[in-house]
Amino acid sequence: MPAHSLQELLVEELRDIYDGEKRLTKALPQMARAARSQELRTAFMNHLRDTERHVTRLEQVFRTLGETARGKKCDGIIGLVEEGKKAMKELDGAVLDAALIAGGQKVEHYEIATYGTLGSFAELLGNERAKELLGETLDEEKAADEKLTMIAKSDVNRQALTGDGEEEADGRSAFGRRQRTMDSPTSANDEAAQRRSSGTRRRRSRSRKSTGTSRARRSRR
Repeated sequence: MPAHSLQELLVEELRDIYDGEKRLTKALPQMARAARSQELRTAFMNHLRDTERHVTRLEQVFRTLGETARGKKCDGIIGLVEEGKKAMKELDGAVLDAALIAGGQKVEHYEIATYGTLGSFAELLGNERAKELLGETLDEEKAADEKLTMIAKSDVNRQALTGDGEEEADGRSAFGRRQRTMDSPTSANDEAAQRRSSGTRRRRSRSRKSTGTSRARRSRR
């Protein structure tokens, strides 16, 4: 239904982000399971708890407006969640972690813009309680974004660049490490064969030297 006033626009935008937040409560556990970095997993699960509070706060905002809490299809969050699912299918290791952070921050920026705008609408409409509730969520979205930036800068992006730390704690090899192993011209078996060959050459060399010495002794006699 098209909005014809700022009040109606506020309600429509609240329904959009309400749907988006509910979708994120399902997407965040998937992102946490896919992450290799324990710190990143923890960040996603902590934000899941924040997101559940955001849903509850939005329901409170609806009540301040005398409206029923219900969502409408949030195309923005749907698109970002689909991007994340594609990354989880195609990437692995530290590169996947870097992609998950990038996707998570896209979501945070979408939400920061949304909650900042809705807070301004509530203020203009004189709804101080709605403004306060939306402001609390805005602060938590900003904090989540800053946490993801910290994780990316402290560890994940460097590992994605260099390939460091791609062996997972549970013994699974990350994509980059597997790829380097497959592409390497010298496998573990090749190296063993080279060592055996080198040892054989040394033994043959010592045998030739020993034979030459024996011949020289017989000649002197």
